[in-house]
Amino acid sequence: MRRFVVEKSRNLITRTTRSPCSTCSSPKASSFLVSPRPSYPTSSSSSKPSINSSLRFLAASLLNPPLYCNPLLFPSFMAFNYSTSPLSVETINPKVLRCEYAVRGEIVTLAQELEQDLKKNPGAYPFDEIIYCNIGNPQSLGQQPITFFREVLALCDHPLILDSSETQALFSADAIERAFQILDQIPGRATGAYSHSQGIRGLRDAIAAGIEARDGYPANRDDIFLTDGASPAVHMMMQLLIRSEKDGILCPIPQYPLYSASIALHGGTLVPYYLDEATGWGLEISELKNQLETAKSKGISVRALVVINPGNPTGQVLAEDNQREIVEFCKKEGLVLLADEVYQENIYVPDKQFHSFKKISRSMGYGESDFSLVSFQSVSKGYYGECGKRGGYMEVTGFSPEIREQMYKVASVNLCSNISGQILASLVMNPPKVGDESYESYMAEKDGILSSLARRAKTLEDALNKLEGVTCNRAEGAMYLFPKIELPQKAIEAAKAANTAPDAFYARHLLNATGVVVVPGSGFGQVSSS
Repeated sequence: MRRFVVEKSRNLITRTTRSPCSTCSSPKASSFLVSPRPSYPTSSSSSKPSINSSLRFLAASLLNPPLYCNPLLFPSFMAFNYSTSPLSVETINPKVLRCEYAVRGEIVTLAQELEQDLKKNPGAYPFDEIIYCNIGNPQSLGQQPITFFREVLALCDHPLILDSSETQALFSADAIERAFQILDQIPGRATGAYSHSQGIRGLRDAIAAGIEARDGYPANRDDIFLTDGASPAVHMMMQLLIRSEKDGILCPIPQYPLYSASIALHGGTLVPYYLDEATGWGLEISELKNQLETAKSKGISVRALVVINPGNPTGQVLAEDNQREIVEFCKKEGLVLLADEVYQENIYVPDKQFHSFKKISRSMGYGESDFSLVSFQSVSKGYYGECGKRGGYMEVTGFSPEIREQMYKVASVNLCSNISGQILASLVMNPPKVGDESYESYMAEKDGILSSLARRAKTLEDALNKLEGVTCNRAEGAMYLFPKIELPQKAIEAAKAANTAPDAFYARHLLNATGVVVVPGSGFGQVSSS
């Protein structure tokens, strides 16, 4: 199957490079939409969209037929008349309409419909499965969970077996000991109970200890807010930072769509800064300064800077000197630094290392009251890949007691994050140590997963660069590659005739020919070079 997909992809690129598909406007061909990204201008390009032109594009997209109108997507609802419903597209919160999340958007929904049809009509398509490359979801693709983590979680979820005589034979001694330690910290010794709104105190102690061991600088449990993955932590910070559309957040382009979606939902303005593909998706301070000044000239008050390191979806790893420049920029401009560090374990090249922005700022002499930093971590990525368990945290430093009180109030609205996710977050930051019974098996599983990811990243990078019309930067980290596909003018014209963006046009055919689901580059904010 994998060899088939590679060959079909090669043939597809060859065909679209030579001429557009003659069936591009047929109903069947236009039913399923997915794609990689088009090329885009560098930060100095005159064709880069301004904030205003981005807003015009966004408004224009709302004129297209809405998702729910496609009978392929929601066939069970099409027989009903909702004209008397008190809620319509015209009356819902317009911020929801402006919010888009490409990695789980219309493209994926269409692929799911194709998947259902494939089950009903096996053999009707030139492939036998849908391969979802739209999101980092390791265990759905066969990655196994870390045994120690799951043993501890199982024992905590069903503590009655801790007293069973068979437990000693089924579980490692250090997993049993860790489960007892964790249960002693949970109210009622039950994972079904609510916890403190920031998370269980002892688990936050474990996470703080892990941060301190990683960075070499002190960490405090009171700086930790445990959340259901990193995404709710991002939403929480946007709630706190954004007051109106006059408040802006500097975000990288290409960017993980969580940020553009969250900014839109909370009524702010995304202020884009463009990563330089020619320099391996480099982050230039001059670009940050230019975009900051442009935003100010439009009356936008920029509140924070988002940095994703390692990069999503671009896979670059920031150099230490570059990180120092970023810290100085935020300090000088009075910006909160929002550091997305969920891929910190995913480094695949020997000449790059992960350094947290907490470590960088402390090494520069900035203390607790000198620099406002929020660092995000998740159990979904790294070598653990526990996406469905929804565990994560943010570490907040450099904020006054009054602001921390408001953060806690917002956190308390949701009562607490789920306890299983909290436990996993503590295990990720405090895994087995040398001398523990599980240490050797834990390290073997961890190293096996990371080396496998590194091999696959390099294999895919090389394969993409061998394809006609495709170029791809080095895979340094994270879980993604972001190739550039050069489409011929005839294909672009065919896409226009089909009322489809060129990147969506290409990937629609990729899906129909191979069953591979990818995401339009425009979904990450990427713009075309044409």
